[in-house]
Formats: sequence, C-alpha cells, structure tokens
Amino acid sequence: MCRSWLEDELTLIRPRLVIPVGKLAIEYFLGDRPLSDTVGKSHQATHVGGSSLVIPLPHPSGASSWIHMPGHPDLVTRALRLIEDEMRRLQATAKPPKRSAA
Repeated sequence: MCRSWLEDELTLIRPRLVIPVGKLAIEYFLGDRPLSDTVGKSHQATHVGGSSLVIPLPHPSGASSWIHMPGHPDLVTRALRLIEDEMRRLQATAKPPKRSAA
C-alpha cells in the first residue's frame, strides 16, 4: 500500500511544507472535509514525520466538476499564491549547504 511509502518519506524528510493533491491525499493530512473548506487555505497538520504546513490542491485530472463550480477557481488561485509565498519564505530562511574541505 502507498501509505507506508508516504509515511516512510515523511519520517525521513520531515517536510516543513506539504502540498497534497486530490481528495485522498488531503484526507490523509486533514481528515474528511469538503474541498471548499480546505483548498485556498493553509493548515498545520501533525503526521508521523512531525508537523507541516499543508496547502491542498484539487486533483488536476478534470474528472471532478469541483473546479467548475462558482468560486472554486478563485480558491485554487489563492492556494497557488499561498504555495508561492511559503516557498519564498522557506527559501529565505534556508541554511546554505555545508561545503566540505575535501
């Protein structure tokens, strides 16, 4: 099952930001909630690897009509802006890699 792989990765990487894409991925981090209550917002979530900021996105397959409902494209745009802002913040606070003298 994919869940064990995900949990192993979360334990190893301990990400500060997670971007779950699609309802199943979002449910893993935030529980069963409507997409309109999760997309376009940032959430703090605790998981096996610790705690991460979670910014969900709907699945891009187009199989769901969710994206075509009034207001939902705006939620996706808001989520993408949140991701951009958080990536910039993380980049600004990142420590430079250590260089070896070898």
